[in-house]
Amino acid sequence: MSNHNNSGDTPELTLLTTLCGGGSCPTVYRTDRGTLIVQGYTVPAGSVNLDLPAGEQLVEIPAELLSAALQAGA
Repeated sequence: MSNHNNSGDTPELTLLTTLCGGGSCPTVYRTDRGTLIVQGYTVPAGSVNLDLPAGEQLVEIPAELLSAALQAGA
């Protein structure tokens, strides 16, 4: 796994897949950095007994979204 470079550079996003026709819903984007950005529902780390490093968040998405992202060439 590679470390994320949080240098302040804004990545360019390309929509990879989403489960809705529009609006705000879980979505997967590909970046020009060779990474993925996932839009989903925030899960508080304390609610699942995890200790996360600063700058990280847990995001919940439907399993079918991840499957669709893999099929789209993630």
